[in-house]
Amino acid sequence: MKLYEIAAFLGCNEIQDSIEITGMNTLKNAVEGEISFLSDSKYEKELSETKASAVILPASKAHLLPEGVVVLNSDEPYMYVALLSKHFAKPIQSSDLPPVIGEGTRVYPTAHIENGARIGANCTIMSGVYIGAEAVIGDNVILYPNVSVYRDCVIGNRVMIHAGTVIGSDGFGYAHTKMGEHIKLYQNGKVIIEDDVEIGANTTVDCAVFGSTIIKQGVKIDNLVQIGHNCVVGEHSIIVSQSGLAGSTTLGRNVVMGGQSATAGHLSIAPFTTLAARSGVTKSIVNKGIYSGFPLMEHKLWLRMQAKLAKMLES
Repeated sequence: MKLYEIAAFLGCNEIQDSIEITGMNTLKNAVEGEISFLSDSKYEKELSETKASAVILPASKAHLLPEGVVVLNSDEPYMYVALLSKHFAKPIQSSDLPPVIGEGTRVYPTAHIENGARIGANCTIMSGVYIGAEAVIGDNVILYPNVSVYRDCVIGNRVMIHAGTVIGSDGFGYAHTKMGEHIKLYQNGKVIIEDDVEIGANTTVDCAVFGSTIIKQGVKIDNLVQIGHNCVVGEHSIIVSQSGLAGSTTLGRNVVMGGQSATAGHLSIAPFTTLAARSGVTKSIVNKGIYSGFPLMEHKLWLRMQAKLAKMLES
């Protein structure tokens, strides 16, 4: 879309710039030809270095942008982004090219592979599997029955995904009107799963709003796990059943999450950290260790607290 078309759609009719806008992105990752936004003051430091051609933000923050970046003023930038995101959402089917299937790959009769998808050699694609447009599957991959891989997702080599798991479904993102209505923020990114990953049954890995949700090499994920949009799961991490990562959580390598543990969004967890079962993480963990409970604390302290509580109940 031309920038003046976007401005007219959003009600910023004073903008007449004819720059071609090809997509939306974060302030940090945007490049020339993309539009970005600021809805949270903690990202203000990224304004001065953004390469975006235009930014949606409150007028009071416009002076922080580099010279030449076009400003679209809004007191509700997140709402504007949600409204605009629909216009950059890709169609479910977008290619006339037939899928490419590598040598030695077996595709069961009821699997469905969209045009433009590419599947490597010696894979097994079982009954009911769906592989979306432009998805890329590596070599020696096993997709068990009813696995869904949405469009544009990338799966590496020697990956095993068990029945009913969904890769690349929309992250849970909505802007809210003053009347309490919910406006969908279209999730236009993808999921990247690196080599030697195994994912259990009925797990969901959401696609990114922009960019990629990334599951790094050697990660092992149990059944019934939720990975939110734009998360990064570090190499060789283990996530046990019924755990959940809220959006934009980053795990370092070899993090272990016990059953029913969970994190709030937009935080990071140090490499080689262990979270005991039912742990609740609300702040970033800088120092590796073993943690338990909610509010979260060091596991040794949690054990002492439980022992004291037991004694109090006995008295």
